[in-house]
Amino acid sequence: MNIRLTAACLLGFAVLATPALAIPVIQHWQTANGSHVYFTPAPEIPVVDIRIVFDAGSARDGENPGLASLTNGLLIEGAGGMDADMIARRFDSIGARLGNESLRDMAWLELRTLSEQKILMEAMGLMSTVLSEPAFPEVAFQRDVNNILVSLKADKQRPGTLARKAFMRSVYGNHPYATPSQGTEESIQNITLEDVRSYYESFYVARNAIIAIVGDVSRSGAEALAESLSGRLQEGDPAPHLPEVKPLQEAAIVHVDHPSLQTHIWVGQPGMKRGDDDYLALYIGNHALGGSGLTSLLSNEVREKRGYAYSAYSYFSPMRALGPFTMVAQTKNETAEDALNIMSDTLREFIKTGITPQQIAASKQNITGSFALRLDSNKKLVENLAAIGFYGLPLDYLSTFNDRVNSITREQINSALLRRLHPDRMAVVLVGPQDVGSNKNNPSGAHHPVTTDSIKAVRR
Repeated sequence: MNIRLTAACLLGFAVLATPALAIPVIQHWQTANGSHVYFTPAPEIPVVDIRIVFDAGSARDGENPGLASLTNGLLIEGAGGMDADMIARRFDSIGARLGNESLRDMAWLELRTLSEQKILMEAMGLMSTVLSEPAFPEVAFQRDVNNILVSLKADKQRPGTLARKAFMRSVYGNHPYATPSQGTEESIQNITLEDVRSYYESFYVARNAIIAIVGDVSRSGAEALAESLSGRLQEGDPAPHLPEVKPLQEAAIVHVDHPSLQTHIWVGQPGMKRGDDDYLALYIGNHALGGSGLTSLLSNEVREKRGYAYSAYSYFSPMRALGPFTMVAQTKNETAEDALNIMSDTLREFIKTGITPQQIAASKQNITGSFALRLDSNKKLVENLAAIGFYGLPLDYLSTFNDRVNSITREQINSALLRRLHPDRMAVVLVGPQDVGSNKNNPSGAHHPVTTDSIKAVRR
């Protein structure tokens, strides 16, 4: 009990462990069988955070959408002769926490534990067993499949989820990013335990892994921890490169009929990838367009001036391949056409006239001023280290971030916006009643009238 109480207090305090203005020095090396390790010591409190990331997200699902997510979820359902309850009790008894997750690009396991040697070694041993000796029990497999099917059926009643899925299909066509990470009802029912085991053997290997470590441990101690994780994995090979994302060749409107009181609007295109030369220019530009909350252009035009939506925003999601640029709003059905046109016109005008010096100054101040919040806990720091390793970013990425933001010029921003965003080649997804867009109170000559006649497939 004392161990658990002490651990709970320390792990809770760990969110404040990293000084707000401290820029960490990142150390990097490889394990004996090829895993890349990224390490930053943080001796302020006796806690260690570890994340091991694999290039094993849903982009690797192939013919079995949902396989990556299902495989990652089953890792903690049994390993080394232990079932899920026993694994959970063992971690709980030493005050450690084990987590896992799978996204489009990556999948991971993460651990937070006290750095006291006996506890640390036990926690690491448990994590290594879960990672290297998964049992993939049949009972857990069937339970997870059933739970996913229930969730997928529920998704059909969630207009926001329907919009996101339709948007990714419209933007990405046949690219692996198009398929939903959770899979489809058909694909989930077709996945077998053998598929899961084969996926694990292909992607959960040492040379396909990035290990990030932050906490109260020395360099030699971090090396030992990394070897204990990597050393029990098969060496394997890195995942192959993803296919190139092709640009949209024309505008397209997709309408998903749904009996909702409001219409969800998603507009976008392929945007940028991690490490993109235009990353900071586009990041700053989008901050003014739709990334700065209620002060952004989109919010001002859609919410403040017209009251069409509670919020309207835009963002880039940089990924290993080109992640999406997205504009989103949710509005009353009768104002959906107007809201869509205002969003499209705002983007078009912003690209045409360019960002102003005042907008640049405000965006840079907000971005650099809030940057410390991205590093104000060991958990956030280990996430950043894992991303730096996974996407091959430079080791000084964090320490030079604010200086690089401040060095971006207006010319660079406007050039990037003009070259990379194409208002007349956007995918538009609307989820709401089928008669959305029949608003006859707006004879203003919209750029993208929302009618069933407008719906066409994205061509590549």
